[in-house]
Amino acid sequence: MNIYVGNVPYAATETDLEELFEPHGPLSSVTIIRDRYDGRSKGYGFVEMENQEDGERAIEALDGQEVMGRPLKVNPARPRERRSGGGGGGRYQSRYEEE
Repeated sequence: MNIYVGNVPYAATETDLEELFEPHGPLSSVTIIRDRYDGRSKGYGFVEMENQEDGERAIEALDGQEVMGRPLKVNPARPRERRSGGGGGGRYQSRYEEE
């Protein structure tokens, strides 16, 4: 089960999240999302637990729990939505230009 963890303190590490979630069951992965340019935490991450029941118990136990002075927001992660490939590239024509 993939779990979204929001309002993560910027000083928290993946190890901190592992220690928080491990008592609730085996983990597959822990990731804190970081800015691609400076590497600083964006304040949220994902924990993947090996089974659904453990994940649900972890969500129940940890949602709202204060960590380093911040209450965590813990809920099931939504599947990633596919993004369109961007747009445009066409030439902009001003209404003042002649066709």
